[in-house]
Amino acid sequence: MSLYWGYIAAGALIVAWTQQWTLPIIAVLSMAVFAYASFRVPVWCGAVNRGGKTYCRNNAYGVLMGCRNRQHRWQKLKMIVLRSKAGDVSRAVFPTAKEKFNAFLAVGGLLSAVAAVVVPVVTGG
Repeated sequence: MSLYWGYIAAGALIVAWTQQWTLPIIAVLSMAVFAYASFRVPVWCGAVNRGGKTYCRNNAYGVLMGCRNRQHRWQKLKMIVLRSKAGDVSRAVFPTAKEKFNAFLAVGGLLSAVAAVVVPVVTGG
């Protein structure tokens, strides 16, 4: 399967919402987009290097995960949960426009999944 399958799922999700496909299909596509953007999309690591002034430029998978370095693997995820400096988190997790776009995909996929579950509850369908 292609390294960029999540973008195909994102396109299918847009079509699913515009063509009013069934909500279980929309929920599955939404979770696929969220999982891809969070844990599988090819990006730079972006974890803080020793010294705290530079960021790792190694290849990684997912906007929430780090590179092959053991210390970097969970650093970005921990930074979101534990740090209070929003600027440091933003620079580490979203260093380039590509990472910002993929983060937008992750948030959009999560919101779409929530909407696909909430809509039937609210509308009674």
